[in-house]
Amino acid sequence: MRMLLPDLHDDLTDADLDAAYAWPAGDPRRPWLRANMVSTVDGAARSPDGLSAGISSDADRRVFGRLRGLADVVLAGAGTARQENYRPAQVKPDFVQRRAAAGQTPVPAIAVLSRSLRLDLTSALFTEATVRTIVITTGSSDADARARTAEVADVVVAGTDDVDLVAAVAALRARGLARIHAEGGPTLLGDLAARGLLDELLLTVSPLLAGGAYADGGEVHRILAGSVLDDAPRDVRLHHLIEDAGSLFLSYRT
Repeated sequence: MRMLLPDLHDDLTDADLDAAYAWPAGDPRRPWLRANMVSTVDGAARSPDGLSAGISSDADRRVFGRLRGLADVVLAGAGTARQENYRPAQVKPDFVQRRAAAGQTPVPAIAVLSRSLRLDLTSALFTEATVRTIVITTGSSDADARARTAEVADVVVAGTDDVDLVAAVAALRARGLARIHAEGGPTLLGDLAARGLLDELLLTVSPLLAGGAYADGGEVHRILAGSVLDDAPRDVRLHHLIEDAGSLFLSYRT
């Protein structure tokens, strides 16, 4: 991997990547929400099987691991957690000391947004987590389902009928989870952008074409979907650019 912008730097080490993706300078507990997505060059967020793995790469997975190691909490929608078979974050030996020094838990918590609470509470995400998984739901969700979920996860209520993302982010920050790393899916990221909560978009562009539709008739999903961005097109600023075997790793800040 090589850095192209803002400076040229070949053969990036893990320490170089950590520096490139460091949270903003200043107060280390400064609230910051970044989102990480992978797409084809024509903007598809998933391969025909509905998963991101088919458009990812070894370099993308390497960056993904470093990003999780730097975060306080990983935020995802329940649909993405189900489709991608989410598991709890794993302890990385090279992050243990730095996370302790920064006042972080040994691994980032996983926070899942779910209005319906239709979750597999026997999955590894809940039964094998080093740090208890957080489930963010609504006040109108089924009380019995909330009680069952609370047995294996920390339950946060944010909003009445729909999850209030502003309240959800505030609740995470109230827990000391200031560095929020969102992983999607596209609807969640669209909502975060529409509500002015997105500080940084980390985008991997894989050297692949998806085309206008998949052979099975499936929709080609973009990296953001759903909510209207009232001030579209919104300006963002390129923070860095890394390249590896044709894949581009971009950081845009809002």
